[in-house]
Amino acid sequence: MADRSLRGIRLGAQSLQSEDGVVFHDRAQHTYICSTCGRDTVLTFAADAEVPESWECRTCGAEALLRIGDGTATVDHSGDKAARTHWDMLLERRTLPELEELLEERLAFVRARRGAGNEKLSA
Repeated sequence: MADRSLRGIRLGAQSLQSEDGVVFHDRAQHTYICSTCGRDTVLTFAADAEVPESWECRTCGAEALLRIGDGTATVDHSGDKAARTHWDMLLERRTLPELEELLEERLAFVRARRGAGNEKLSA
């Protein structure tokens, strides 16, 4: 009997569960407008969820702002930290004269090694 009831169903393609007796949570749709390309993105959140003021645009990857009435939300970026580069972190540990001295030491080492390699090739 069980073989007969499962005949013709593709594995993994369909769920055998039903939605009978399932109570869905209330949902709300919010629109985000991209500040670069101007496209609208509509996202669905739970009705009681805290909605972010900005979202990444699906089209161009720029910042999209939440539409509130006729305008958009304002996002305060004053607390954002600027990305530190390797050079910035290096300058926190060394001064420019120290870096120039290290560079000269490494160049002298490379030149000495290169000179020793040339002598071996000529011999």
